[in-house]
Amino acid sequence: MSNEDLAHDFSPMIKVYKDGRVERLMGTERVPPSTHPENGVQSKDVVISQEPAISARIFIPKTSTHSPQTKLPLLIYFHGGGFCIESSSSPAYHSYVNTLVSEANVVAVSVDYRLAPEHPLPAAYNDSWAAIKWVASHFDGNGSEDWLNRFADFKRVFFAGDSAGANITHNMAVKLGCERLVGVKLVGIVLVHPFFWGTEPVGAELTTPAATKEYMAGVWRFACPSTCGSDDPLINPAKDPKLGELGCEKVLVCVAEKDGLKDRGWHYSEILKKSGWNGAVEVIESKGEGHVFHLFNPICDNAVALKKKIVSFLN
Repeated sequence: MSNEDLAHDFSPMIKVYKDGRVERLMGTERVPPSTHPENGVQSKDVVISQEPAISARIFIPKTSTHSPQTKLPLLIYFHGGGFCIESSSSPAYHSYVNTLVSEANVVAVSVDYRLAPEHPLPAAYNDSWAAIKWVASHFDGNGSEDWLNRFADFKRVFFAGDSAGANITHNMAVKLGCERLVGVKLVGIVLVHPFFWGTEPVGAELTTPAATKEYMAGVWRFACPSTCGSDDPLINPAKDPKLGELGCEKVLVCVAEKDGLKDRGWHYSEILKKSGWNGAVEVIESKGEGHVFHLFNPICDNAVALKKKIVSFLN
């Protein structure tokens, strides 16, 4: 098809044609759950809901089977991809969460939420909250999933995600702070290169090219057609009167020097401190790196350093 037939072009992620056809340009590869041959991490897929279709990939470290009496911290992970590509079973996310589980010695639930444009926001938020509630139903050891019953410590829960997944992480933590869940204590959240935006530029965004600004705002409108725009509290936490209700004790924000979203991460820490929230927030910046570089080059020095910081935060 020619470019004249395009309704939306958000290369390199996704194109949508005027006849309704959706072409995902990346993030479509999938890998099965497994037992990792080197670190011994086991994973399996679980169905959380048939309708709507929500699933997750659960990971347990090798140590859990050796010391079943010892409960481990629980990480709930939300993948990135602009709300429209990728999956919990994408090779990069399977590998990344697998490594976090091994090195931090945690149990992880990587959520597979529905994607836009077939399922526009708030579908991903609704699915993520449903997944959190499903996980929480295991707090007393009587849930449907044995691994969560046996190995997860619901007094040491963390949320984490990258890019759009970091946006979901933040919004789920606000929702948890407002609504609470019996038996669950959210200790902290990790926001890696969070996808936040806004109409008023912050930091170096004054010099951001107009095309880049339009791309950021456009991806948000594409994923969330019902939005009021880039100052929707879901994409701009500065506009959220509930920000101070964030339901955790500590926050780690990770930004990358060459990422167009970098200043939003720094701005988030500043507004959080002024919101009335009583926790501790830390920002770390990876020098010389771009957006989600750690997924594209997980063994580079900066990716290893970032992972070590996150592992330390989870412990």
